[in-house]
Amino acid sequence: MKAKSDSHTTEWILAEIMQKMPSGLRISGNPLVADGKYGKSVAFNGSSDAIFLESNPLSELDEFTIEVIFMPQSGGSFEQRFLHCGETQGDRVLLELRATETHWYFDAFIAVGEEKCTLIDPDRLHPLNEWYHAAYVNDNGKLTTWISGRKEIEGDIIISPVKGSRTSIGARQNEVSWFRGIIHKIRITEKALEPDSFLKVRTIN
Repeated sequence: MKAKSDSHTTEWILAEIMQKMPSGLRISGNPLVADGKYGKSVAFNGSSDAIFLESNPLSELDEFTIEVIFMPQSGGSFEQRFLHCGETQGDRVLLELRATETHWYFDAFIAVGEEKCTLIDPDRLHPLNEWYHAAYVNDNGKLTTWISGRKEIEGDIIISPVKGSRTSIGARQNEVSWFRGIIHKIRITEKALEPDSFLKVRTIN
């Protein structure tokens, strides 16, 4: 299920996952491998496409950084979940967006035990149909979101590891809130990264 992994990171290049079809993988709909700005990527139609993995890279972690290289596209629903780790209703981390006709804004949610925290600001709008690097950093309960290297929102939570053993990409685990757009890569690092350690994204010729 892991395109690349070691003791510190889990990296999913979605096109490689789609091509290798590892055990524990379930595909909903027909997400398509397509050329993208950063290499082969996977396109989700916003209504039925998703990837489900029997893996939760956040389990047992008190700190982590999630990074996603993606392009939200116009024509999708208002509420979209593009990454869901953990359980469906219990412990979980959700990376989401809210879309208008022309823009989107980031929504990062975590629930662990009785603790919950949502980082969202409708005034922090970004144009649709462009590529972005999104990061969600958990530094032992100090939470921060970043879009393309710029800090957005901070929050705090009494942290404990996220339970559950599943991940969905392109939709919530119960197959609602579908994502419309393209995802190139997801990286999860087992520590809180500073911005200068985020993924370095380079366009291909």
